[in-house]
Amino acid sequence: MLKIKNPQLRLLEKLTTAIAVSGDEGEIRKLIRAEIEDIADEIKIDAMGNLLVTKRGKGRNRLKVMLAAHMDEIGMMLVNKESDGIFQFDTIGGIDPRQLVGKPVIVGREKIAGVIGTTPIHLVSAGERNGKIPLTSLRIDVGLGKPKVKVGDRATFATKFLRIGDSIRAKALDDRLGVAILIELLKNAPANIDLLAAFTVQEEVGLRGAKVAAHALNPDLALAIDSTPAYDMPMHDGSENIRYNTKLGAGPAIYTVDGRTLSDPRIIRWLSETGDAKKIPYQYRQPGGGGTDAGSIHLSRAGIPTGSVSVPGRYAHTAMGLCRIKDWENTLNLLHAALSNLSPKLLKDPR
Repeated sequence: MLKIKNPQLRLLEKLTTAIAVSGDEGEIRKLIRAEIEDIADEIKIDAMGNLLVTKRGKGRNRLKVMLAAHMDEIGMMLVNKESDGIFQFDTIGGIDPRQLVGKPVIVGREKIAGVIGTTPIHLVSAGERNGKIPLTSLRIDVGLGKPKVKVGDRATFATKFLRIGDSIRAKALDDRLGVAILIELLKNAPANIDLLAAFTVQEEVGLRGAKVAAHALNPDLALAIDSTPAYDMPMHDGSENIRYNTKLGAGPAIYTVDGRTLSDPRIIRWLSETGDAKKIPYQYRQPGGGGTDAGSIHLSRAGIPTGSVSVPGRYAHTAMGLCRIKDWENTLNLLHAALSNLSPKLLKDPR
């Protein structure tokens, strides 16, 4: 069984610290390439900016398996300079403006410190205090004399990586957890398959990079590796939470259906049977909205058998996510074990 130890934790810290808001993934792409360059058989960067890595296996009748993990993260873009150091901005990806006020941010490739501000409570009416804060009333303030900050720069949250007992707190765990897992799978690639690793771009704005990557790689089957929201907090009235999406501590989440994909039932069975055989805990992600790169991959070419596996995490698409290290490790091991026992027979059964 593969283990999450200090080297893997240090790698995740580097990955989550990197700034890679959708459409500007260069920094994280450079980090990933440095990690896998010596073990890859082939590396390409396509026109979209996807990092496509091939690790060939040995023997006959090898399936070509695409594993996709997106490099990009939610964030903001400066859209108008109002005065020295104060900028209007728009969000990139799904961000709730209610949780932005007062958050420290990092702006641009020069990593200039800033803060998201609005009118203080002392100066608003009683009626305004009870209403939503519209995005149009928020500003990013980088202070005076910052000529390196300009309209078009991306901004992201300045949350620091922190281990808290058996948990991790960081920004961009969606989907740097998937990226870290895919790097480990490349380093420990099963010999019975050709592993086609796609570190994709622009997932948070419409699964765009995965569509291009799947067309280029043309795999026999594919899996998206992601982080999914864990809605497992206690209910306000003390009743049992039966609306949970996934739960922390229950292992990797195998998707059956989401807002973009009906997962291939052969892949669902293969993953769950592997978990049962290897005694690796797993859970089924509850049906609902959202989606992963699988939403684009399964519609590519003439159709690609596709599924998704995610690490559950709390507080998705906010300044800070939280996950359990054991869920990360179990997701890695479920995928490694499943890939190691994969054969062409899987796809001979009708869907």
